[in-house]
Amino acid sequence: MKLKSSELKEFLDEKYELYNKPKFIESDPISVPHQFSKKEDIEIAALFVATLAWGQRPTIIRNGQRLMELMDNAPFEYIKNSTAKDWKAFSDFAHRTFNGTDAIYFIKSLQHIYTQKGGLEGAFVISAPPKSSPLGEDFKNVDMKNGLIQFRELFLGAFPAGRTAKHIADVNRNSSGKRLNMFLRWMVRNDTRGVDFGIWKNISPALLYCPIDLHSGRVARKLGLLERSQDDWKAVDELTKNLRKLDPKDPIKYDFALYGLGVFEKF
Repeated sequence: MKLKSSELKEFLDEKYELYNKPKFIESDPISVPHQFSKKEDIEIAALFVATLAWGQRPTIIRNGQRLMELMDNAPFEYIKNSTAKDWKAFSDFAHRTFNGTDAIYFIKSLQHIYTQKGGLEGAFVISAPPKSSPLGEDFKNVDMKNGLIQFRELFLGAFPAGRTAKHIADVNRNSSGKRLNMFLRWMVRNDTRGVDFGIWKNISPALLYCPIDLHSGRVARKLGLLERSQDDWKAVDELTKNLRKLDPKDPIKYDFALYGLGVFEKF
């Protein structure tokens, strides 16, 4: 299905309007962090559930809820105050290849990030954007690929990571970073529609990368937005560059359109 640029934008804008509504929340993993109102609770819940986000959505949501229950439905307080004695409750947790050992590592690393690094948002923010940034002087951050690399180094750097390293995407090795890109969409975008949170103010939506999964990748290829056959970082970069042509300031809003077309319309 090949459309002219103006037709493609009109089509995707229509689908974005259709799917970016509060009713989208109930059946999506984003419903888990939507239980909270405090910034830190939201971002911690979002990171955990985004990390679980492969497989069937009801299972992702159910296991995300279980993690919140194990943290007494107060994730930030739990991260700040829990000790190794408390973490034994996670020993039986499992979601596909993410298990209790991984959950405990996340808790320890998040403790370190909040106490030593100023919080989760700062772990993604690159503090010195180059003057030659191709996205212009009004943007607050450099290429978010650098932010993803920095976050991985900080998150895995405080303690020996072992098996948990595989759960934090390494975009330097051509990983698509799907779950982290989705997490960043939730945290950064703020279009007042009530789905994405927009609680992080130090990263511009213009710098985000579009998450790619089986559904959105298939739709993007059908629409001529993506030629690369593998769902890797090169594909993420290609797709995002094409989406920026349609909306330079908020290209990742089209994630709603691609995902909705793929999942709900079987496009």
